[in-house]
Amino acid sequence: MSKLNLVTGANGHLGNNVVRALLERGETARASVRNPNNRQPFEGLDCEIVRADLMDKNSLRRAMEGVDTLYQVAAVFKHWTKDPQAEIITPNVEGTRNVLQAAAKAGVRRVVYVSSMATLPHNSGVVDETMWSDDFHGNAYYQSKTESEQLAWRLANELELDMVSVLPCVIIGPHNPNLTPSMDLLRQALHNEIFMDINFSFNFVDVRDVAAGMIAAEAKGRSGERYILGTRDAISTRRILELAQAFNPAVKIPFRPPKFVPMLGATLMELASKVTGKAPMLMRNQVSLYYGTEMTLNIDKAQAELGFNPRPPEQAIREAFAYLQGRNRDR
Repeated sequence: MSKLNLVTGANGHLGNNVVRALLERGETARASVRNPNNRQPFEGLDCEIVRADLMDKNSLRRAMEGVDTLYQVAAVFKHWTKDPQAEIITPNVEGTRNVLQAAAKAGVRRVVYVSSMATLPHNSGVVDETMWSDDFHGNAYYQSKTESEQLAWRLANELELDMVSVLPCVIIGPHNPNLTPSMDLLRQALHNEIFMDINFSFNFVDVRDVAAGMIAAEAKGRSGERYILGTRDAISTRRILELAQAFNPAVKIPFRPPKFVPMLGATLMELASKVTGKAPMLMRNQVSLYYGTEMTLNIDKAQAELGFNPRPPEQAIREAFAYLQGRNRDR
């Protein structure tokens, strides 16, 4: 009988692709979600679906029964709320505590913990796994991911968990019915909805490559190690728009303003969000983090130890555009 793999957050973009990748390899997958009545993300998939909430210890205890390997994917993925401490930071940090304690009590053999490149210093230059961010520019999500992973390592040591962590960069690709912010950015580019080149650059990676890297980390990763799962070079917003033109010739390349312009726009959007309760399209901390910055990720460790071989970022973007076009046709 094959070992049982538990994937938390299995209805999300990454979690769902991890489930699919495990099943393609003939492995047994248990998919945990907060609402097991929503079966749409699992149509055609031969996996067990269970309820688990990172803030509900009893649900985690039940989900862990008989589990050999835990893929801890679930997390709050938001950059803005009215109360970021209560709605982003606390759930991610305390959720990490709850899920790892449950894994230890259940005798889970191996944990693959999903962190993020948000834990790395966000600046121009070469960045590797030995580095940690100490300036979140006021971004609650970045803070939550860093505090969560640091807590995870302390708990892994205290609870004697065999754990590796993976640090995906900006994930794009298929099986994403509820578009993530990164996929929505590509959707906006494809539909000519970007009116200003905000001079951001992103290290994009295909979700299928991240899923494959996570499974390789379970099999080959050294306990106690971190692995960056991303692409080496960043792609600018201007280049994204140029690639979108091949799919939609109506896409225009807008002007690139100085930094104070998007900063002013973000300020106004955030003020409006306090009234409407809806997330702003652009935030000041995003301008601070991304404007004019091109990170280079050193992925040598993941390549050498895990055999991680992501498709080139421009190929990943083109395939994501093709997925978005097909998604629109299917509606």
